[in-house]
Amino acid sequence: MPSPHPVPAGAPCWIELFTDDRERSVRFYEELFGWHATDPVEEYGGYWNFEHAGQPIAGGMVNDGSTGADDAWSVYLRSDDAVKTAAAAEANGGMVIVPPYPVMDLGSMAVVADAGGAAVGIWQVGTFAGFATTGEVGTPVWFELYTRDFDAVVDFYRDVFGWDPQRLVSDAMPDLRYATDSAYETARAGIMDATEGLPEGAGAHWQVYIGVTDTDATVARAQELGGTLRFGPSDSPHGRMAELADPTGVLFKVITA
Repeated sequence: MPSPHPVPAGAPCWIELFTDDRERSVRFYEELFGWHATDPVEEYGGYWNFEHAGQPIAGGMVNDGSTGADDAWSVYLRSDDAVKTAAAAEANGGMVIVPPYPVMDLGSMAVVADAGGAAVGIWQVGTFAGFATTGEVGTPVWFELYTRDFDAVVDFYRDVFGWDPQRLVSDAMPDLRYATDSAYETARAGIMDATEGLPEGAGAHWQVYIGVTDTDATVARAQELGGTLRFGPSDSPHGRMAELADPTGVLFKVITA
């Protein structure tokens, strides 16, 4: 087992693709980011990993329609005790979707809905700690939650996952409501008040940013591979970014790293 990049409790430690078309999705992400998809493992329900530079960077699972969940990228936050974290989620306005259970010796997982209804995974480390690295080209570099229940959700992640939320203040965008999981220098994830930005009928959800060397070139390549440009490319204080949908409609973002 490779030595994973350590992350503190409460921080993102893994991302997972839920897709109804494994072959199409694997081809897209392998071609776009240079990832390699491992073969599905029957003992883990057909689960597979995406690898970057030979190290695990993300997981994947076929959506057979039995759960009623949409295809999506999901985010897992590290926990020292999945059972206690799931109980805390329920006690703080959330709901347990998948109760905690062990995944052989790899660790224990659960899935909960936060106080705004967004699903988020919980991962208690066993022999597997999550993605090998972040913050580099071809890896996850940021994790962002879009919600209509900003205040309640900020409190939820503070009380359930131990975040130290830092609310951003911007003179250029006085209406912006945004909080990071910790101080700017150590922040790994953010929460955005998307009350005005979420389309009607769209639920609260997490999104993943993947680092790239050239956002415009990545967008062009994604479109060649059957993806769709949803927003951008546009410049931000943190790099040039764009929102894309893969060929099955799953949303993700890219940003220069």
